[in-house]
Amino acid sequence: MTLIAIEEHWILPELTDALDGLPPEARDESLAFNDLGDHQERLQDLGAGRIATMDAQGIDVSILALTPPGTQSLPAEEALRLSRTANDVSAAAVAAHPTRFRSLSTLPMSAPSEVAGELERAADLGHVGTMVYGRSGDRFLDDPAYDDFFATAAALRQPVFLHPQLPSAAVRDASYRGFDPMTDLALATFGWGWHLDAATAALRLILRGTFDRHPDLQVVLGHWGEMLLFWLDRADSLSRVGGLRRPVSDYLRTNFFITTSGMFNPALLRHALSVTSTDRLIFSTDYPFQQPTREEIDAFLGELPSDVDRRKFSSGNASALFGI
Repeated sequence: MTLIAIEEHWILPELTDALDGLPPEARDESLAFNDLGDHQERLQDLGAGRIATMDAQGIDVSILALTPPGTQSLPAEEALRLSRTANDVSAAAVAAHPTRFRSLSTLPMSAPSEVAGELERAADLGHVGTMVYGRSGDRFLDDPAYDDFFATAAALRQPVFLHPQLPSAAVRDASYRGFDPMTDLALATFGWGWHLDAATAALRLILRGTFDRHPDLQVVLGHWGEMLLFWLDRADSLSRVGGLRRPVSDYLRTNFFITTSGMFNPALLRHALSVTSTDRLIFSTDYPFQQPTREEIDAFLGELPSDVDRRKFSSGNASALFGI
């Protein structure tokens, strides 16, 4: 059975240097996670080492995606330059290994007027979608400045992966501090804050009418939907006050795909299947931050209800969505 993983991270050292050079108040502390264990080595490898890991896991194709926070926290001109560099580098990796890699583009979201153009250029290079975050500086992803981007993504059939990012300093001060520095950071990132931030960004897109204006737009959420699948009863209440054409849950079922991000918990699968369909679920490992074994992956695939569902989840849905 073919296995496609859609959220497999890599790193651009030149971008890391630029992010490290930002003023302290603008730096993303979650970059420290890239330095744990052998993550740096794995993130920089766009060749034999990564493919060897894929072979060991039984993964046929990996869709490469730059690690957070991408270029979004950089000044506009630098964000554009490094987004173009990242897209050229990852396109070259795909060209070198065309049967094993595809790639999501990186976009200069701090330069809104340049985003649609770079998405078009990246699509011409062969990128099969893009990865963005819920905020660039103080500008939310649902800001009208990005509507041309969403129109272009819908027209080009480029899925938009909405990835978590570190909450703003104000939110961290209000909700995620008061412990030791590492606990503060963990609470604001993988322990809670990342996922709430991404879920809020997705809800804002829905409430802004993004999918009413662009009904063909498709968004991917990691980590089993970043909490949204577990709170739809309450989120649907927003439809009554937000002037939406449909319930929030309906947008989730028609405009969003959900991926596992290496969280292979059968209970999460069962809940996801209770609120959306197998047609909307896609496999990913969140490499290298999660490194499941082939045995763990095979065991989880065995939790799918049927062979048809397993084929959809493992490759069919990703092939259709990303044009692989």
